[in-house]
Amino acid sequence: ALRKGSDLEKAFATAALVYNNYADPEGKLSKAETKRLLQSQFWHVIQGQENKPKYQEIISSLDEESENKIDFEDFMILLVSLTLMSDLLQEIKNVKTTK
Repeated sequence: ALRKGSDLEKAFATAALVYNNYADPEGKLSKAETKRLLQSQFWHVIQGQENKPKYQEIISSLDEESENKIDFEDFMILLVSLTLMSDLLQEIKNVKTTK
């Protein structure tokens, strides 16, 4: 069914699949695993953000020793937050596509 989906539907399906590949049997990610996932799968978005206070706050919260785990909803909010603070949105605005 996803092969016939829109680009946006495919993008969200891909995010869900990547999340599920990293998640534990309960469908959650540890904070350490979340950080590893971001560094390996979301590198181009977070690259260059290291000096921004909000980025440091987000990553610091993932470094905390805690039993708290992240569910898919929190993960998607994290992705959106990191994307909004990145330079990616400006780059997207500069790209013209034809449909």
